[in-house]
Amino acid sequence: MFCLAHLDAVRAAEIELVASYLRPGARILEIGAGTGQQAHALARRGFDIAAIEIASSNYSAERIFPIIDYDGRVIPFADASFDIVFSSNVLEHVPDLAQMSREIRRVLAPGGLCIHAMPTHAWRFWTSVSAFPDALQQAFSLRHKLLPRAGAWRAFARAWLQVARHLAGAVFQPRHGERGNSLKELWLFHPRWWRQSFRENGFEILRDAPMGLFYTGHMVFGLKWSIERRAHLARVLGSACHLFVTRPVPAGDGTVGPGSAQR
Repeated sequence: MFCLAHLDAVRAAEIELVASYLRPGARILEIGAGTGQQAHALARRGFDIAAIEIASSNYSAERIFPIIDYDGRVIPFADASFDIVFSSNVLEHVPDLAQMSREIRRVLAPGGLCIHAMPTHAWRFWTSVSAFPDALQQAFSLRHKLLPRAGAWRAFARAWLQVARHLAGAVFQPRHGERGNSLKELWLFHPRWWRQSFRENGFEILRDAPMGLFYTGHMVFGLKWSIERRAHLARVLGSACHLFVTRPVPAGDGTVGPGSAQR
């Protein structure tokens, strides 16, 4: 079940790793900032950070940091405005990666870096598996409404309809990102796919590594599991997120042209 506090705890742990790649005084842009929780954490560390997000974001009512709304295509800043572009669990939601890549290269200053945290195939697999206990948990929360009562037949019918929807959602799971389906995302979220995508869109990969936390899209056990336990489980079940540090490839060096990573 969704828990914003759990999501904040996970993102706070991940930002500790991200911060180790940020040099003091760097101008940072966060794309897809959500509530602004990670931008806020970086600002508290003394970084100069701007954050952008689409106005229709699910987190628009939960913002805790000044965020600039944008259209999802054109970054509302001048050329060479930032030393680092950062995103967390965002690029899988971008329909046109070639366009986003062009915009990122445009706003990066010479020598700038990109830092992207991406969901993995392990996250996709365990999110699919955990959909079933999550649906049962949702159904259990309705247990007091699942018995017929005189004068409450509409509430009884609505409760069973909700249960049916939860169970159907577990069987027929929607995709999380913008490409393929939930099954194909086992490949589309794999670090190998993202390595290929970054390279084909004109970026050199300087480093990529698991971020070392286990969690699922259904937030299994939420805050009941500590960050330490999730770090231990990641060594067994796989990391939910993977970190990429990239930089634009200079034009004319013979690499594959931007845009060919679209599938």
